[in-house]
Amino acid sequence: MELKANEGKNLEMKIGEDTYLRYAIKTRFVKQGDSYIDLFKEYISPIYQEGDIVSSSEKIIALCQNRIVKREDIKIGFWAKFLSKFASHPDTGVGVGETIKMQYAIDQVGLLKVLWASIASAITKLFGKKGVFYEIVGQEVSGLDGFYDHVWSEYRDIGIQMPDNPIGVCNEIKDKLGISTMIVDANDLGQEILGKSDDIELSEEDLKTLISDNPTGQGKQQTPLILIRKK
Repeated sequence: MELKANEGKNLEMKIGEDTYLRYAIKTRFVKQGDSYIDLFKEYISPIYQEGDIVSSSEKIIALCQNRIVKREDIKIGFWAKFLSKFASHPDTGVGVGETIKMQYAIDQVGLLKVLWASIASAITKLFGKKGVFYEIVGQEVSGLDGFYDHVWSEYRDIGIQMPDNPIGVCNEIKDKLGISTMIVDANDLGQEILGKSDDIELSEEDLKTLISDNPTGQGKQQTPLILIRKK
């Protein structure tokens, strides 16, 4: 396997005086119900070295855990149709500007909270602050992926939720395969470390720096895993 960065991404990232290499690992298309242990065993174990850290997209872990919601199970009502008209449409994925995700938000946290989030978001946008809606409704809503087919037709009718117990998953991978792992929710707008195995000593801020340019490829590149190695 040739180890290299995704096209358009730098191979190296510095933290203080240390330089880290970020190798994009191409995998097969990960399907609902696949085993993340088998995935790591197939693609990471043969190239892993002591001291490496693997950064995994939260999407593939959630798919393996069957953390999905089907389009047919979300019944869109009046408030979702109305409120979605006033929401933005981000380029990073499906947002509450789509009626189905607005309805998902209402189903998850309740109409009153969504109404408050919508009002607060409208007011704060006047002062140049964005993202308030998702701050109020929370990670389960903001982290929903899927319900679009501009990359993979398989995601048109399913929403992919946040993974369950990401810290436990990382420790399971470490215990079973000896691979230091973190699960991240990252896009071109920001990064969040959802979980990491207990052996990783780097701070959360350092780990965010290592993926600050979103080195994964979750589209046709099929590189949801990044092998991080100290140079």
